[in-house]
Amino acid sequence: MRHKWRKLSDVAEVNPRRPVILRSDDELTSFVPMASVDAVEGVIATPELKPYSKVQKGFTYFQNNDVIFAKITPCMQNGKHALVLDMIDGFGFGSTEFHVIRAGKEVCPEWIHFFLRRKETLDAAVKTFKGAVGQQRVPTDFLENIVLPCPLVEDQRRIAVQLKAQLAEVEKARKAAKLQLSEITKLCNSIIFDSLKKGMPSPHLLSDVLIEVKKGIGESWASFPVLGATRAGLAPAKEPPGKYPYKYKPVVPGTVFYNPMRILIGSIAFVDDGGESGITSPDYVVLRGKEGVVDSRWFYYWLRSPLGEQCITSLARGAVRERMLFKRLAKGVVELPDFNVQQNASVALAELKPMCEAIKKQLKEIDLLPQKILSEAFGDGNAN
Repeated sequence: MRHKWRKLSDVAEVNPRRPVILRSDDELTSFVPMASVDAVEGVIATPELKPYSKVQKGFTYFQNNDVIFAKITPCMQNGKHALVLDMIDGFGFGSTEFHVIRAGKEVCPEWIHFFLRRKETLDAAVKTFKGAVGQQRVPTDFLENIVLPCPLVEDQRRIAVQLKAQLAEVEKARKAAKLQLSEITKLCNSIIFDSLKKGMPSPHLLSDVLIEVKKGIGESWASFPVLGATRAGLAPAKEPPGKYPYKYKPVVPGTVFYNPMRILIGSIAFVDDGGESGITSPDYVVLRGKEGVVDSRWFYYWLRSPLGEQCITSLARGAVRERMLFKRLAKGVVELPDFNVQQNASVALAELKPMCEAIKKQLKEIDLLPQKILSEAFGDGNAN
């Protein structure tokens, strides 16, 4: 396909001027905070309605068929970009952290939107960040100077329709895989509940049935991978060991550990039998069940179940990002079934792991597809 290469500022307006608006103060107006943009699908998923008087000053103005592009980190890299559609009376307001791009006659809005969502574009944008760490933003001139292919508008529309259909199929596959994971989670919870029905449970303080691992790994730290706890469970840590790597705690098979700053949102992990031993941040809480009293796998799934969530929530003090060390968690109470019942449930839970891992692998592969589709559609499109 033959096409021209044009600077975005030659074929579109970047952050165009706001027109004069005649509107009563109490009239409901579309409003799009950053949270309303679905970063995965790249759409405005949950627009809000606010009186015009509340949004007319201090917010970003845009119209239907504009493209909004998050300028601030990490929203920009995460994909908080969308095509504006279905605004009341054709316009709306949103976060000040959006750039606005309005297509001219040589490009269609969908073409710009898909081009900007490419990984190549986002990676190039990161290199232009300005501002202090944590508050870095993409400058306007990055978008103005970005070069994009401009085939005939009819070809752009045709390709955009194809891309939309392909990405919709990917999203269907993603939702189906997530539903499968959800069903496995329900089954895990059911196994925990069933063990409590069968096992003549009795209440115990967590401090009486768990052992906290406090000692660091020592000088052998470099021989182990660094592991972290996420809402999805065990994962490689994002950061290498810090200033005192020998203080990192060992996490071996049969170990439960959690991020004390994120336990309220489920950042809990378990190194299962057959898993590789590793180390984790000295700031994390590392636990194992007392032998013959608590099966650690059973406890991990209990802690992630609604029962564990209730226990954690009951101990929370209400802070958004509070730090729940073991000293506080230890005050929680667990209803423990007989140990042999725990073990039987633990075996059943272990049998679900291969299925769960296979679906997670499938999800990772699905997550790569949108960028592959966009990169192939634009060929050697250069974002620099």
